[in-house]
Parts: sequence; structure tokens; C-alpha cells
Amino acid sequence: MNISYNWLKNYIDTNTSPEDLSLILTDIGLEVELLETVQQIKGGLEGLVVGEVKTCEQHPNADKLKLTTVDIGAEALLHIVCGAPNVRMGLKVIVAPVGTTCFPTTGEPFKITKSKIRGEVSEGMLCGEDEIGLGSSHAGLVELADSAVVGSLVKDYYELTDDYKYEIGLTPNRADAASHLGVARDIAAYFRTAYSTADVSAFQEGDASGVKVQVTDPTNAPRYSGVTIEGIQVAESPAWLKDRLNTIGVRPINNIVDVTNYILHDLGQPLHAFDADRIAGNQIVVRKASEGESFVTLDGEERKLSSEDLVIADVEKPMCIAGVFGGQYAGVSTSTNKIFLESAYFNAVSVRKTSKRHGIKTDSSFRFERGTDPNMPVYALKKAALLILEVAGGKIASPVTDFYPNPVSPFVFEVRYSRVQRLIGKDIPSEEIKAIILALGIGISNEQDDTITVSVPAYKVDVTREVDVIEEVLRIYGYNNIELKPQIKSSLNTTEKPDKEVVLNQVADLLIGNGYQEILNNSLTKTAFLENEANAVRLLNPLSSDLDVMRQNLLFSALTSVSYNQKRKSPNAKYFEYGKTYFKSETGYVENQNLAICIAGNQIDEHWSLGGKKSNFYHIKAAVDTIVRRLNISGVQVVESDNSYFDYGLSYMKGQKVLVTFGCVSAENLAKADVDGKVFFATFDWDLVLKVIRKNTIKYQEVSKFPAVRRDLALLVDDAVTFEQLKMVAIKSERKLLKDVRIFDVYKGEKLPEGKKSYALSFVLQDEEKTLNDKQIDAIIKKLMLNFEKEIGATVR
Repeated sequence: MNISYNWLKNYIDTNTSPEDLSLILTDIGLEVELLETVQQIKGGLEGLVVGEVKTCEQHPNADKLKLTTVDIGAEALLHIVCGAPNVRMGLKVIVAPVGTTCFPTTGEPFKITKSKIRGEVSEGMLCGEDEIGLGSSHAGLVELADSAVVGSLVKDYYELTDDYKYEIGLTPNRADAASHLGVARDIAAYFRTAYSTADVSAFQEGDASGVKVQVTDPTNAPRYSGVTIEGIQVAESPAWLKDRLNTIGVRPINNIVDVTNYILHDLGQPLHAFDADRIAGNQIVVRKASEGESFVTLDGEERKLSSEDLVIADVEKPMCIAGVFGGQYAGVSTSTNKIFLESAYFNAVSVRKTSKRHGIKTDSSFRFERGTDPNMPVYALKKAALLILEVAGGKIASPVTDFYPNPVSPFVFEVRYSRVQRLIGKDIPSEEIKAIILALGIGISNEQDDTITVSVPAYKVDVTREVDVIEEVLRIYGYNNIELKPQIKSSLNTTEKPDKEVVLNQVADLLIGNGYQEILNNSLTKTAFLENEANAVRLLNPLSSDLDVMRQNLLFSALTSVSYNQKRKSPNAKYFEYGKTYFKSETGYVENQNLAICIAGNQIDEHWSLGGKKSNFYHIKAAVDTIVRRLNISGVQVVESDNSYFDYGLSYMKGQKVLVTFGCVSAENLAKADVDGKVFFATFDWDLVLKVIRKNTIKYQEVSKFPAVRRDLALLVDDAVTFEQLKMVAIKSERKLLKDVRIFDVYKGEKLPEGKKSYALSFVLQDEEKTLNDKQIDAIIKKLMLNFEKEIGATVR
């Protein structure tokens, strides 16, 4: 939102500099993102002076040039060559001395230098309108009044004053500040002073019938006001009005439209002017559109309306989408001489939905969808009508129509001084609190001890509770005036445990430290990559067939990255990605957070001493195990994966849920993504990971002073037996002294029975309190052997 400094001074009498006011606005919640100087005329006529032509003679070497001497109040006259047809002795002119930069109406700026023109010295330039940005005329020199003072500045002659534009980052809740009046109210509250508004007592209603109004949807149009003005002349706006609009970046169009735009930015009240002669039946009907009803907006685009859209229509067709955009049919044109001027209060939700439905964002919808002042329409209508009479002539032909069956009441509730002080964290005197509340335009009644009853104006749409008033008080009192105490006695920490971002960064650092690269892929993908089309979240208006659904897995995102790099001679991949997957369910939409790891090509780049080592299943398993250990996740159950992603793989279960699944990606899936070679992939259910580690506790244990002992066993087992099963039996058999179980050899061969294999396991035993003796060690190994035989059917070799 753009605000003009000079415009604000219409409301507030202050000598505060634009720079200081910028800081004040930011302090009270209207953050100034940019402060920019705006000149009425580009270049501000800087360096130009008033001169008088003392002599004017024919140039000896050019028929169309004159030699002049010009007095600019300096010690010596300037010799200037001029070709303007109206140059003559005694003329008061605009002079650009040597060194002045001129900003023409069209083209680039240029600097005046001392030169020779057809052999004669020229020490400056006598200026026409177009040469200095005053206008577009090139007919001759600008002729100043005889009263112009020689040597004075041209910018003073034209009474040019710089303005300053504030770009304010208005938060959505501050609908009350979406205008110069709204900003001025806040400044007045800060200075504890009054602000002034324009007197509209000169408005006199006409006695003609004017355009009739019928409102059939009072829910979405709670207030609708209008007046008929006739005898106007549509033309270019006066300079002051164009300057005001140009300062805030609004392009002037004509005097009628410019007045409506002026009032919108002045009071925050959108207006609309209709050509009254084009209103069929001489009647305005505020109604819901018919489903599919056709309407051509001001930009020339034909739109199909929804039955939920509120329109301003005549008895035949829509003329405007209420609060959003006008139509071509009844718009003001150069032939218009009679208008119906509309000023309304529309339902914010209705306007917001319509604006979003049609993809239209305007200055009008910006304000209506946040909430305008229901008590402003008639005042704004009168102020606008008086301005139209001033800039376009005409007369007010009809009384003011004001449909307002259910006036909006102020918000009334109680506020406690003690509550204000406690939430702000400072013992602000109750009189100071009361003064700020009153300065904000909030009424006070029924003051009893610690409690007051406040009456908040309807234009403060976000101030409906005690805590909202407290926020308003703090905003004006100043956040910077709340001192930090040297000691904080208590604090409230609402951070979710564990901190998701901290865990994410820890695992990311771990993977990066192990040579992985993080990738980030589009959440949009193509139908061919879906697991289940019935659960797909599809786009209503997809950009292409390759981006028509939300992804259901991260596998194809990773494979797409692998394929892209393979085609560019970079086949080795160690990737990871944090990302969401999306599904449609019977109750709505579901999104899940995942961590994916992908390995392809060589695990180790080719090197003269090592050669290239191809990635395999155990590399992806090592990455998964490293993360599980880092997060201190215990008690996982290992099962073979039946996931359709893989030719073979494993899943780590936590209870009945899959924590992570990983394996070798199937050839079918690789072909879908056009990937060569083998790819190993893992995907974590990151939401489940965070849930599991929430219960983790950190335990510290001193490093044992006593030695560890290793014993090995070779076991003959069935082919179906896994190492994980053996490990679980070992841990269950000796929980206290058994510290680690590892497999260091697997053998299947001719000397073994059919359907059998040999596992060689190592067991590490250690007592934290004493050195183990052979008797204890042998007893533990014997117990392990018996349990392996009993529960697994293993035979010790």
C-alpha cells in the first residue's frame, strides 16, 4: 500500500520530517518498506533560473537562429544561441545555464555544456515546455509573466514541492489502515492529537427521482448508497488530482474515475460510477448472478459468473461484479454526461470468494475482502460528489439513496487495566492506558475500579476482544518502550518435542558428512508415477501432462534426478530428500513427511589405488542403520519387504507400522524413469520417526574399566533363518553381559546338507563391574548354543 506524505498532512498538522514519520509508522505497526522522494516534474526543474532577454540579433551564419544576451542575475550576461520562433528582447524566459541537467518530456536526460553553434558561443539554453518536462509543446519558448524575478529559481516560480511516498507492508488484519485517513488516525493516536476531516456540509441533494435501487441480497450487501449527478463533462483531471494519484502510483484516467480512485485511497471506501443513461430501466438491482451468466469486465474479457457472485445489475444484465471489478457496458466514457455514483458496504467473505474464484485482484477487492467501514459510504459519497462538481461541473440531481436496514453496531466489551499491564509486561499507569484507548477512537463507559467498558468502532474489524485492545495499546505505547528486565524469572516454551527442524538438520548433516547430496524436487508429478490412482490428488488446471498430480512417493523424484544426471555423464549418485507425499482419503486430503535416500552407480569414484566400487544393497542398509543408530531408535523388527518398488528389500517395523523400507529398485520402475543400471532406495516415514524418538531418553554410562571378551560360533541353520532372528535369540538369552553380536561369514556349499547354510557369528561379552572368567564365559556360550538349537533348530558346527 502506498501513502503520500503531503496527502497525510491534509489530516495531520505536523512538522515531523518524512524520515522520522517513517520510523514512527513502523513502530506503531505500519511497517514502512520503502520511503521514496516523488517529484511533481521529473528532475524537479533543478538548476533552471528565470532570465530576461536583453538583446536579440540575427545569427550571422544561420537564418533560423538568433544571438541573444540573457540576464539571469549574475555578474555578466550569458550569450545564448536560440532557434525558437518567439524569442525576443524583453521576454522573461526559463534558462538552463551550463552544467544544468534537463529532463525532457520524452527521451533521456541531457546536460547543458558550453558550445559553439555555427561559429558562435552559446553558454546555456532557453527552454521550451517539452525540453524540461513541463509539457509536450514544442512550439517555442515558455513565456513567463513580466512579474517573474530575474535570477529566481524556476521551481519556486511554479511553486513545486516534493512529495514522499511510503510503501507500507499492511498486514491483513489492519483493514482500518488501508487509506490515508486510516494511517492518519494512527499517527494522531501516537501524538495524542486530533485529526481533521473534510467538511461535506456544502452537499445539497437534488429533487429529481434519479436512479432507483433495489437490493435483493442484504446479507452480502448490508449497505448500498448512491446518488445521481447530471451535467458533468468527462475530461482530463486537474494537475493537483493527477499529482496526488501519480505520487501513490495510480495512473490518472479521467476526472470522474480519478475522483473515485482518490476517495478509495483517501478514505478506504471504494466507489463506482455508472453511465446513468446506459442503466436499463433506470434501476439498479443488487442481486446474485445466475449460474453461467456472461459478463464482460473492463479489461475486455468475457467471464462466466457463478450463482455465488454478487453483481450490480440493471433490469437486463450485470454492470459490475460487486466490490471486485466493473464492466464495459455501463462504464464512464468521454460521452457520459450523467452518472450514478455508488458507495457500498459489501460482505467481506463474499467479495473474497468472488475475487479468488475469478482470479481478479483490484484495489477495491483488496479493501472489501478485509472489511471496510460500514458507516463510511454516505460520507464518502458526499465528499466524492462535491469533488466531481469541482472538477467536472454538473449538479446533484437526486436525493441520496441509502439502503441500510440493519446498522452495524460497535463492539462492546470489558477491558481490565491489570490485564493490560500483565500481558504487556509493564506497569503502565491506568491513565496512560485510558488516554491511548481514547486516542485510538475507542469509546469508554462504565469505568469501575480496574474495569472499563469499551465501545470499538466498526471499522476496527480485528478489535473484538479484550486482548485485541491490549495489542492496540501496546502498538501505540511502543514495543521499544517495554524494557527487558535483567533477570527473566520464568519463560513459556511451546516448542514441540522433539524439535522437528533440529532433528532434520542433524540427520541432514550426518548424510552430508557421509558424502550424500540433498536434492529438492517438484511435488507435482505425472500419473505414470502413481501407486494408486484412486487416491490421487489431481490438479484442476495442470500445466502439462507431466505435472498433473501430486506425488505419492519420493522414489520417482529421486529416479528423475538420477536419470537427468546419467544423461549428462554423471552416473554416480548419493542423494537424499526431505519431502511430502499426498493422498486423497474418504475424509479429506492427507500429506505425509518422508525422508528418501538414493544410491546409484559407483559407491567410490574411480581411483588408481582403489578402482571403482559399485553400490550395492549393503550400502543403502548401512545408511539406514546409521540414521537409526543416530536417532537412538531401538526395538525395531526386521522383515522382508513386499513393497512393489523393489526386486528385494527389507523393512524395519516399529510395532505394526513400517518405519523405513529399503531395497533394490525393480527394473520396471527404473524403466518408467529411464534409468540405467541398479538403484538402491530407502524411504523413512518421517512422521513416525518423530513420534518414536519423542519417547527417547539419553542415558550416560561410564566406559568400562574391564576388558571385553569375544567368542565365535559357527551355526548350521535352515536357508529361511535370518541373522536378525539369531541376534534376537542371543540378546534374549543374555541381556546383561552380551554387548554385541555380529556375523562375519556365510557359507553355502556342497559339503552342507540341502536347504542349509552356515553362519559364523561373533559375540562380545563384558562385565561393567569385574573381569569375566572362563567359567562365566563358557556358561553363557553354552546357554546361547542351547537356545539356538531350541528356538531356531540350529546345530553348532
